[in-house]
Amino acid sequence: MATLIHTLADHSDDINYCAFSSSCLATCSLDKTIRVYSLNNFTELPYSPLKGHTYAVHCCCFSPSGHILASCSTDGTTMIWDTQDGRMLAVLEQPSSSPVRVCRFSPDSTYLVSGAADGSVVLWNVQSLKLYRSGNVKDGSLVACAFSPNGNFFVTGSSCGDLTIWDDKMKCLCNEKAHDLGVTCCDISSQPVSAGGEHGFRYFQMASCGQDNQIKLWLILCADFLGVELKYKCTLNGHSAPVLACAFSHDGQMLVSGSVDKCVIIYETSTGHTLHTLSQHTRYVTTCAFAPDTPLLATGSMDKTVNIWQFDLKQPCAGNIVGNASKVAVDDWSEDDVSAWLCAQDLADFVGLFKMNNIDGKELLNLTKESLIDELKIESLGLRRKVLQKIEELRMKTISVPITIPDEFLCPITREPMKDPVIAADGYSYEKEAIENWINSKRRSSPMTNLPLPSPMLIPNRTLKMAISRWLETQQKHV
Repeated sequence: MATLIHTLADHSDDINYCAFSSSCLATCSLDKTIRVYSLNNFTELPYSPLKGHTYAVHCCCFSPSGHILASCSTDGTTMIWDTQDGRMLAVLEQPSSSPVRVCRFSPDSTYLVSGAADGSVVLWNVQSLKLYRSGNVKDGSLVACAFSPNGNFFVTGSSCGDLTIWDDKMKCLCNEKAHDLGVTCCDISSQPVSAGGEHGFRYFQMASCGQDNQIKLWLILCADFLGVELKYKCTLNGHSAPVLACAFSHDGQMLVSGSVDKCVIIYETSTGHTLHTLSQHTRYVTTCAFAPDTPLLATGSMDKTVNIWQFDLKQPCAGNIVGNASKVAVDDWSEDDVSAWLCAQDLADFVGLFKMNNIDGKELLNLTKESLIDELKIESLGLRRKVLQKIEELRMKTISVPITIPDEFLCPITREPMKDPVIAADGYSYEKEAIENWINSKRRSSPMTNLPLPSPMLIPNRTLKMAISRWLETQQKHV
């Protein structure tokens, strides 16, 4: 069971990434800052926020020891910070000055990888803070990266959909077309799987996700005499829109994903079954991360918040039923759906009582303070209030079902339906006022690709404007 225990709302813009160390949580945002919190009580550390980047911060990561923190940005730099006092230790400039989209430490802290929008990959020596090796992916922007647990290789994902495996000398070991519309994230489980035998086969589990709405599981075969081979295992379904983030739990038994559909899904990796579906974020879920030493999960979103979840591994009662129940109108919930909902709301102690009174979805929505006292005999005022509060939240969700607006009708900057769409020099359509403000603020890079805009010219997209108008008229007829 996953319980929401805390919400961080200190950033003033979209959350792009979050990362755990054994004692801290770091978050970064479009607001150009990195914030660092203690895991003891989720209070912000005295030196937070970290300021230094001049544009959006796309990614942050702790070294394995947790002593240093790396962050990378549209400004073309990767910055190294001391987590004891927040001092900036170094500014590593991408050789091409291209916006840096992802950064990762190797498991032994020897190297730091930074990947950029122009496809460049740089391997930095952490000790000397000097460039060690560099390379380029074949096509597209580099948007994802993950190290193997033994540090012998790392994987990068690109916006053209490729997964590439590199050794620590920046030699390309393997390249695979993984997602038709582009990779968005990848992660390798920290728990290798050994196949034994005299040849010493070892498998590493990897997950990748993309703009095609899919999460794919892979096996990376490492054999002493065969080198490295990437094998497709299966596809995990559940999301109805592009999947922006994925991460394994420390023991490798769970995989979490976040999506444009605003949902977070937690899978059991051995079976592919959905364990939990979390839908508290109100906009795209852009990042998710498990803590290494505690049963905590962090999820970040374009709604400017980071949610902290705690797992009760002894009570997996929500299971698939929670995911299924969330897709069914509450009025049509069965008694089992109500039981799953109780578990998800940290009210598992009431499952037996509600089942004994045959409470289904319709009965649940009709419960009152009086019925909780007189019929269900819930004597505790605090518990009654908690139950009523959760039911009221459920009622509010059932009053009006939000209309799913086609993603192509939303401005990539404001994430609101466009009224006056225009086509920019990068080929993407934006709300005219939003892209004009973007350009006038001296940001000469594309909001979608982070590559330089060759021209500030904007062309009215009349076809898209007509399509949005027709769609809005259709929705009004159904109201």
